[in-house]
Amino acid sequence: MSGAVAAPLLASPVVPTESVAPLNLKGSNPFEEDPLARSQIPQPSAPQSPVPGLSRLNDAAPGAAEEALLACCGSRRWAIRMAAHRPYPDVDSLLAAASEASYDMSHRDLSEALADESCMPQPLLGMRAPGSAAAHTALRAAHAAYEARFGHVFVVSLDDCPPEEMLDTVLASIRARLGSDPDEERSTTAEQLRRITLSRLTHLVSSHASAPS
Repeated sequence: MSGAVAAPLLASPVVPTESVAPLNLKGSNPFEEDPLARSQIPQPSAPQSPVPGLSRLNDAAPGAAEEALLACCGSRRWAIRMAAHRPYPDVDSLLAAASEASYDMSHRDLSEALADESCMPQPLLGMRAPGSAAAHTALRAAHAAYEARFGHVFVVSLDDCPPEEMLDTVLASIRARLGSDPDEERSTTAEQLRRITLSRLTHLVSSHASAPS
């Protein structure tokens, strides 16, 4: 609620996820200010990526790459690991490495990532979706109940959810997960954050594909 969601490098990738939106990105386009292009340094040789955004991530200075990756998942250790494992030959390799790093996140790493999700300026997940005033009130109350029970913001991947169904989907998801025990919910949250992180990463490397590097 990143798995996930930023500094100079990105105007932050999270499409208004409110944490949500089909792309689950933390803000606007990651290469809007193009710090990756400004901070390129030599990296180990790798096949030229057909995706310019991936090439720029591969070539970026470590600090710039870490900041871009932190906009996809708020765990510092996760971002450092992903930056250290560059270069990635293709997007599939990048996403596979991201999944592996997400599965390896410690309790502390996940808490850090969830704290980062709660700091995002967007409204609560689902609050921008169309719906009645009563539905929005119910959703706000559900978010409050969830955070009171589990101590962190609610996250769920909504990549395939149509906008008109978003509010009902989020509300139903929160209500269903409120009945989980803390350990079970933490596992569910980690998986949802992993999916959100993959969406953000995909957006990160595919954005501004035609921009000069």
